[in-house]
Amino acid sequence: MLKRVLVLGVAVVLVSAVLYGVGAYLVYDEVSRTADPDAGRYDDVTPSSLEFTEGGVPYDFSRFETDDYSDEVFPSRDPEIQVHAWLLPGETDGPAIVVSHGLRASRHDPAALVPAAMLHAHGYTVVVIDLRDHGDSTFEDGRYAGGSEEQAEVLGAYDWLVSRGVSNDRIGLFGTSMGAGATLIAAAIRPGIRAVWEDSSYADTQTRIREELSQRGYPELLAPAAPIVAKLVAGDDLSAWTPLNAVEAMSGSGLFIAHGADDNVTYVHHARDLYDAAQSGGLDAEMWIAPEMGHTEAYKRLSDEYETRLVHFFDDHLL
Repeated sequence: MLKRVLVLGVAVVLVSAVLYGVGAYLVYDEVSRTADPDAGRYDDVTPSSLEFTEGGVPYDFSRFETDDYSDEVFPSRDPEIQVHAWLLPGETDGPAIVVSHGLRASRHDPAALVPAAMLHAHGYTVVVIDLRDHGDSTFEDGRYAGGSEEQAEVLGAYDWLVSRGVSNDRIGLFGTSMGAGATLIAAAIRPGIRAVWEDSSYADTQTRIREELSQRGYPELLAPAAPIVAKLVAGDDLSAWTPLNAVEAMSGSGLFIAHGADDNVTYVHHARDLYDAAQSGGLDAEMWIAPEMGHTEAYKRLSDEYETRLVHFFDDHLL
C-alpha cells in the first residue's frame, strides 16, 4: 500500500512539473513575441506626417513635421544586428538624442516619434531607431529580451553619432515603454551619458512579469519560471540587467522619469521605485507623474507641458 502511495505521489509530482513547464513555455511564447497583428497601423506616421488617430481620437502634431530627415543603417553593438533609423539633423555642433520605441512598435510609433519631432523643432539632432525584432532592423528571434539585448541598439546609435563627430558629452537618450527600459540599461553600461529621459518604464523584471501574468489572466505562480524559459528558449538572460538595477548602477547622468498616474499597463509604482533608486544613488533625478494619464499618453494629451518639460530637461543637461 505504501509503495503504491509513493509511486502515485511521484507520478503526481512529475506530471505537475511537466504541466508547469509546459504552461510556463506557452505563456512565455505568447508574452515575449514582438510581432503585432496591428504593427502597420502607424506606417503612415513619419517625420513629415504627424497626424494620426488613436481610439477614435484624432491627434494633429503637424506643427512639428519636417521633410529634413534621412533613412540610415548602422551596426548595433551586437555585430549581428543592423539598426535602421531616421536621422533628423539639427543645429551644427548641437546636441543629439537617441530615441527608442516601445514593445511591438517601431520608429513610426507616435509615442517615440512625436517627442523626437518636438526635440528636433528646438534644434536637436535626433536619431529614431528600430530596435531588434522590430520595424526594419534585424529580425533575430522575434522575442523581447527585457531590454538586456535591446540596449545594444541604443548604444549602436550612440556610437554612430560619435563616429559622425558628435561629442559624447552632448548625446542624450530618450526611451518610451520597452525602449525606456533598454535606454536605462544602455545608460548603465555606458557611464557618463549626461541626460536620460524615460517614459513609462518598468522597474523590477520579476515584479512586471507577475503583474503582466495577472493582467492577462494567468496564474502569477508561473512568474519564477520566466527567466528559466527565456534562457532555454531564446538564450536571453532576463536577470542580467533590469531597469531598476541599471538606475542603481548609473553614474553622472541626469534622469527624468515620466509616467501616467492612471497607467494600467505598467503601474505607476515602477516610476516611484526607479526614482527612489535614483535618489539613493545620488543621481540628478526628476519625476513627473502626469495626472489622469494612461500608458505613454502624456505626450499626446498634455503635449504642451510634455514639450516644455522635455526640452527644458535636455537643455539643462546638454547645452
